[in-house]
Amino acid sequence: ADESSGYESESAGGERAVVAGGTLGRQRRARTAFTSEQVCRLEKIFQRQKYLGTSERRKLAAALQLSEMQIKTWFQNRRMKLKRQI
Repeated sequence: ADESSGYESESAGGERAVVAGGTLGRQRRARTAFTSEQVCRLEKIFQRQKYLGTSERRKLAAALQLSEMQIKTWFQNRRMKLKRQI
């Protein structure tokens, strides 16, 4: 039961693709499909602390097999979600 949280993956990079008008444009990165285990762990950590330091982010990224940018973006988006809920 994988869940998608909508964060960029490392795979699609800066590839270029032909768009409808025949001109070249940037292709959007694919959304990262976070596993339910990854989301659960991220949520637990978020409940304890809303912001991660560099070393904490690095350790968490390694533990969850995600990039530091994905962790950073997840926390940014989660803080915005919390703000909208409040």
